[in-house]
Amino acid sequence: MKLATLNQGRDGQLVVVSRDLSQAVVVADIAPTLQAALDNWAEVEPKLQAVSTQLNQGELDNTIPFDQKTVASPLPRAYQWADGSAYVNHVELVRKARNAELPETFWTDPLMYQGGSDTFLAPQENIKMADDATRGIDFEGEIAVITDDVPMGSTPEQAADKIRLIMLVNDVSLRGLIPGELAKGFGFFQSKPSSAFSPVAITPDELGDKWQDGRVHLPLLVTLNGEAFGKANAGVDMHFNFPQLVAHVTKTRAMCAGAIVGSGTVSNKQDTEFGSAIKDGGVGYSCLAEVRMIETINTGTPSTPFMKFGDTVRIEMKDDEGNSIFGAIEQTVEQYQGVE
Repeated sequence: MKLATLNQGRDGQLVVVSRDLSQAVVVADIAPTLQAALDNWAEVEPKLQAVSTQLNQGELDNTIPFDQKTVASPLPRAYQWADGSAYVNHVELVRKARNAELPETFWTDPLMYQGGSDTFLAPQENIKMADDATRGIDFEGEIAVITDDVPMGSTPEQAADKIRLIMLVNDVSLRGLIPGELAKGFGFFQSKPSSAFSPVAITPDELGDKWQDGRVHLPLLVTLNGEAFGKANAGVDMHFNFPQLVAHVTKTRAMCAGAIVGSGTVSNKQDTEFGSAIKDGGVGYSCLAEVRMIETINTGTPSTPFMKFGDTVRIEMKDDEGNSIFGAIEQTVEQYQGVE
């Protein structure tokens, strides 16, 4: 089942979307919003699944065209957005680029931060910034899950049963602000502006055998200004799976329905000597910072610039037949004209 949110009001209007992303059905009689559906998932999910089945079989006459360019993120705002760093290779490169050792605990205890969840960007909404010269504007291609209520102290096995939906993420990062914030010892804040999520959120069964062991086993396709930038497989080198990440959140707290947990930047191990650029047959990258790390390791100085006004990033995932699964996150950096 594929779900999306029409950009109407603060929390939007829930629709069921066809598997080919061409048609949608408003389901206000079942649940007005995605959050309302998640709040009553046991009761609502079978009804939504029935609509999805009829929609995909062409049995409904109340469909509307689905335009992923105009929808909101599936949850336009959420009670919780906790982003992990499950791909330890990415963290290892960060440390290596500054000649620092990776603490052993990074392999046993996930890194995680709590991001702002009150103003998510729409999947194809521009990234507005007042300055593109000093902030180090970067994208981060990730996977995220949305949970049901998850009790405190849940095990990974228990957490796995609470994962309801899967999305893609662009976790926008301002690399120029990160060092100063981390130096204060209190974590990210201004360096992590609003994130964007894919046009649709899907139930895990939509992935078939590509959803295994709490991981999505498909390449995350990233392009920058129309050029291929990355195709790292999200199921490879993911040291902590989603059930483990969700369980990590609940170590000292419960999670409410509609909580979002991210994977962190999708990253595959590759030959750092050559950087494994896509043109050389490599998997490329899911963020600019990582290629800059490789350049720093190789030459001592990064040469790839961060995003400037007018640059466009596209993040998508396709099935084995080349069909888009979640729709595309596509965002252009635009100068912010108001008071920031």
